[in-house]
Amino acid sequence: MKMYLVGGAVRDALLKLPVKDRDWVVVGSTPEEMQEQGFQRIGRDFPVFLHPNSREEYALARTERKNGIGYSGFVVWSAPNVTLEQDLQRRDLTINAIAQTANGDLIDPFHGNRDLQARLLRHVSCAFNEDPLRVLRVARFAARFAHLNFRIAEETQTLMSQMTASGELRHLTAERVWRETEKALTAFNPQVYFQVLRDCGALKVLFPEIDNLFGIPSPEKWHPEIDTGIHTLMALTLVSALSEEVDVRFATLIHDVGKALTPQEKWPSHHGHGVAGIRLVKALCQRLRVPNAIRDLALIVTEFHDMVHTIERQPADVLIALFDRIDIWRKPHRIEQIALTSEADARGRSGLESIAYPQGNYLRQVCALAQSISTKAVIDDGFKGANVRKELTRRRITVVAQGIAEMQLPSSHSP
Repeated sequence: MKMYLVGGAVRDALLKLPVKDRDWVVVGSTPEEMQEQGFQRIGRDFPVFLHPNSREEYALARTERKNGIGYSGFVVWSAPNVTLEQDLQRRDLTINAIAQTANGDLIDPFHGNRDLQARLLRHVSCAFNEDPLRVLRVARFAARFAHLNFRIAEETQTLMSQMTASGELRHLTAERVWRETEKALTAFNPQVYFQVLRDCGALKVLFPEIDNLFGIPSPEKWHPEIDTGIHTLMALTLVSALSEEVDVRFATLIHDVGKALTPQEKWPSHHGHGVAGIRLVKALCQRLRVPNAIRDLALIVTEFHDMVHTIERQPADVLIALFDRIDIWRKPHRIEQIALTSEADARGRSGLESIAYPQGNYLRQVCALAQSISTKAVIDDGFKGANVRKELTRRRITVVAQGIAEMQLPSSHSP
């Protein structure tokens, strides 16, 4: 029995990045032998075990053979005579197919370390095209390592396009697509993930609502980049520097999907695209089974982002109605999320990346005024039943109106 550290732990150590999880491959053993030594089996489809002390994962060396469609159509074979090289050969990228012995020696039959040095994302073998999920994984690694100047090898890019054209991506489950997308949204450069998917045709298959935005013009006065798809990725780039929250990044990504519904004869104007986009956002989130909290913020941002851009023009009663609608009383964090997504929308435009966005602070200040009126104070003053709600609203409108009269919003580029 021989054990080797493999995958991301080896790769990240060579890149001098923090190592989070350590995975191991065991060659020359059986499930019975592993359990006799105290390892706990956790794998159902193939033999994976937890170490009795470290709780790290140890998998028996295995091979895979395609026998169906989609990512799950595989026959997995594990036996003591499966070699380390055979196990590494089934992996996606050469940089993930490097093993390390206990004394630190590298076993690198597919030249992954060389590709690390060259900053290349290259598939290990022609078996890459047997698993459509790998298209998304490559896009995710491109997003994760873009700041290190990684690029996709030309032959891998070609293969990804061929896989998309074959129709295999349509067999991916919603859970798998969202899992890779959610991970990509936590990367340094999540916009790269969606650009890579578009380059190989996968964005049209998996995220048609986003792909449809490319080629749709917006008014040059407000959008010097003109193309709505380009603006979308620029806004995602901007918001990623403002927030690490997946909720905020996802909401920014899809805030403009309603522009794809604008009749061409009305271009480049997109009046009412926020409300129009609600059904598209709902459909996308339902199709990918996006978690409710992430979906809900996306719906709010889609509907109200244009209103935030003109927040200083809104009267107090409209602002209180907005706060009621987005439920800041129970979910006060939403104000900060909405402020950031709107700022990213305003600054995610060619030549406007560094503009001031005072609307964000205005929104925060007005919200703080409204929140200063408590339900307890109204009840203590003797109001009961339905009158509590009415009095709360009245007091909130009053305090916000007084605050607005004292505030001044600096001039800015208002989309």
